[in-house]
Amino acid sequence: MNSEVARLRQQIEAECQAMQHLAGFRQTGSHEIITAAYDRLGEHHDQLIKLVGHQKAAEVIVEALGGAE
Repeated sequence: MNSEVARLRQQIEAECQAMQHLAGFRQTGSHEIITAAYDRLGEHHDQLIKLVGHQKAAEVIVEALGGAE
């Protein structure tokens, strides 16, 4: 289970970094890309909830979002 949590954490951090980079661009289609990335974050969050519960899943997401700054 720990390896699955670690894998999800890495995916979440990668999504956050990608969103941060895209946020500075004002190009056609960037809104859709960012929306899709947030949707994937939601899917990762749902998977984390099943593995570690609501509280820990929320902590992982918050840490990933903070780490992307």
